[in-house]
Amino acid sequence: MARESLKTIVERPGLELVGLYAFSREKVGRDAGELAGLGRSLGVTATDDIDALIALQPDCVVYMPLYPDIEHLTRLLNAGVNVVSTAGFITGRAYGAESRAALDEAARAGNASLFGSGINPGFADYLATVATGPCREVNYLRVTESFNIGLWAADANQNELGWGRPAGDPGHADEIRTATAVFGDAVESMAHQLGLSIDDIRCEVEFAHATTDADVPGRTVLRGSVAGIDVRWIGAEAGTDLVEAHLRWTVAADIDPAWDIAMAYLIEVRGTPQISLRVEVLPADLTALTLEDISAMGSMITALPVVNAIPAVVAARPGIVTYADLPTVASRLTVRN
Repeated sequence: MARESLKTIVERPGLELVGLYAFSREKVGRDAGELAGLGRSLGVTATDDIDALIALQPDCVVYMPLYPDIEHLTRLLNAGVNVVSTAGFITGRAYGAESRAALDEAARAGNASLFGSGINPGFADYLATVATGPCREVNYLRVTESFNIGLWAADANQNELGWGRPAGDPGHADEIRTATAVFGDAVESMAHQLGLSIDDIRCEVEFAHATTDADVPGRTVLRGSVAGIDVRWIGAEAGTDLVEAHLRWTVAADIDPAWDIAMAYLIEVRGTPQISLRVEVLPADLTALTLEDISAMGSMITALPVVNAIPAVVAARPGIVTYADLPTVASRLTVRN
């Protein structure tokens, strides 16, 4: 995702790359263009010194580690640096109350903004709230991510999901709740955008199991083990369910129960009128692409919602902000003849 962000930043009018943080020592001192695979030098070398980056007085940091470092974030925000992030951050709910309060306090103290997004949670939820625009009333809003993600199963961000665990393995459902907690943020964010007061957010988990030994790259998924995960994060007010972030992921085609997999994001607005959207982000024929192509596409659609939001975030009020706090966020495309 950082690689895709760098490619966009250096080609985007109005944005300038001034610094780069390296999480691994072997990348320190190397040029950003080399690390991003651009085939040219950008004159910006990677550092592992946060203070050196702060000294550059950047308007914004694009923050994209797999796991966040709250101390890094608070230092940046306290120093007056705006931050856009894909590190499991939407409202900060999943980080815990103490960390969320520390981040919001640091941002306000530094007169900076902290914004998180991605394709989902993030942009898909933003689209869902926009879809309610023609409605007189909205009774329920659901965003469903429905994909066979077997091609990505070997990625480190899949480690917490437990693909291939035995059916009924104790504690698995609780671990799924922890691993997907940021989708509770998504429920909170959508409710905020719709002006709803959510007083309860709960998570319901179900599993599907492989009916045959499955060929899943990087994972062992035997017959009878977990090959499908269905997660519903639901926000309610006074006992009435109002907003839902629904995940239906599989890594094999032959599962029980035999869930329908849309390979798309499905947005359902129950209200007056009823509105349904199907958002497809992958080409119809994945066989025409290499695994590297598919991985780059996934990284791009996750990274670009925060890169495209940079100008709006820099202009936003201090503190933790969501799409509800930003002016309309649109792509700033580079047009080539």
